[in-house]
Amino acid sequence: MSEIDARAPETSLGELFGNLSSDMSALMRDEINLAKVELKDEIRDAGKAGGMFGAAALAGYMTVVLLSFAAAWGLAEVMAAGWAFLIVAVVWGIAGAVLYLQGRDRLKQVDLKPQQTVQTLKEDMQWAKNQKP
Repeated sequence: MSEIDARAPETSLGELFGNLSSDMSALMRDEINLAKVELKDEIRDAGKAGGMFGAAALAGYMTVVLLSFAAAWGLAEVMAAGWAFLIVAVVWGIAGAVLYLQGRDRLKQVDLKPQQTVQTLKEDMQWAKNQKP
């Protein structure tokens, strides 16, 4: 008996294409869902970095406006008022720069490319190439 005769009844070409189509549809749905999950995580991280920039700006503004006056007037008791205000402004400028650099570094860590999805799509394409009708 030949190998063909020993197998189960043959499936029609239409059924094979139908199965392939439904399998590919399910696979693509799964890949899209995986991409959504990965992107959601990365977008959340990007939002946190953006929130840090916003917090740095607000903290810098409020600090400069409120504490600068108090510190500068305090220093003005021992030196000229102009120099006192300049010293206070430089100190708060340094603080703002540090916050900015921390936020920028965190934003650099965000990767919006869905790495896992890209990898599984490559694997799926390789699997599909290896399938023989």
